[in-house]
Amino acid sequence: MSDEERDGVKLTNLDQPLFEGATKRDLVDYLDAVAGRILPVLENRPLSVIRILRGQDPFMQKNLPKYTPGWVKRHGMWAERSKRQVSYALCDDRRTLLWFANQRAVEYHPTLMTVDADAGPTHLVLDLDPPAGDDFAHVVKAAMLVRQALADSGLAGAVKTSGSKGVHIFVPLTPGQGFEDVAAATRALAARAEQVDPAVATTAYIVEDREGKVFLDSTRAGGNTVAAAYSPRLRPGLTVSFPVAWDELENVVPADFTVHTAPGLLGDEDPWAEAMPEPQTLPADLVEQGHTIPIARVVAMHEGKRRARARAQED
Repeated sequence: MSDEERDGVKLTNLDQPLFEGATKRDLVDYLDAVAGRILPVLENRPLSVIRILRGQDPFMQKNLPKYTPGWVKRHGMWAERSKRQVSYALCDDRRTLLWFANQRAVEYHPTLMTVDADAGPTHLVLDLDPPAGDDFAHVVKAAMLVRQALADSGLAGAVKTSGSKGVHIFVPLTPGQGFEDVAAATRALAARAEQVDPAVATTAYIVEDREGKVFLDSTRAGGNTVAAAYSPRLRPGLTVSFPVAWDELENVVPADFTVHTAPGLLGDEDPWAEAMPEPQTLPADLVEQGHTIPIARVVAMHEGKRRARARAQED
């Protein structure tokens, strides 16, 4: 049977190929198996998903479609870039998760804040991105620089594979810390990690300036999203963003964790919840340093325009 029903959700065409090395059933079964672990990191957060429909390229969906069932919780937010009100889903229960799976939603990207925006960001996040064609060992070295910078700043975080080629490092925050302060602290943390060993990691936003180093991306701040722990990724075999103990990071590669292997590796455990430190208050000196560091995306935009003008003059 390629159709069935779970928790009142009709699941269709389950045996159709979904992505390289996985069927739609593989996706549904995986998300159902980890529902008790992925739902806590999605709950009460505006959610964007990446869907892949037959015959189409993958696309990110933020605004819920008109055919969304009425029982799916939603939260309206103004999107400054598109100048419109967006109706985001709140994936708070198994039923909603199964509905998304049936919609061929593969990736789950919640915001770093809950619907209570006044509480501020819930986590500081650094996204470590290796250069093209690089091996994971390089990323591990950079992650250890971040861990050292955190310790030197009196902070602690948890690490997970991104499900792609890099890792995400999360630092849980006490409520009430402002968005701009958290964004500033993220920039400062990246700068401090880079200073530990500039030969390994870089904060250079422009790719051509990275010189083969791991990029410490400090832009995952404020209302931005990041792939959730346990979220599948659109990679061969449907890899999964998977929590890893700091001391085990050098013994794994992202391809170890897929929708096929992750449930067996997890057993009855929730390593992301278990690894997450208690919420922390960012030290004042880290925030202050960050406010002296320009926002990388803005700097890169101006630098890109400057270089384009220089090339035009050369021509």
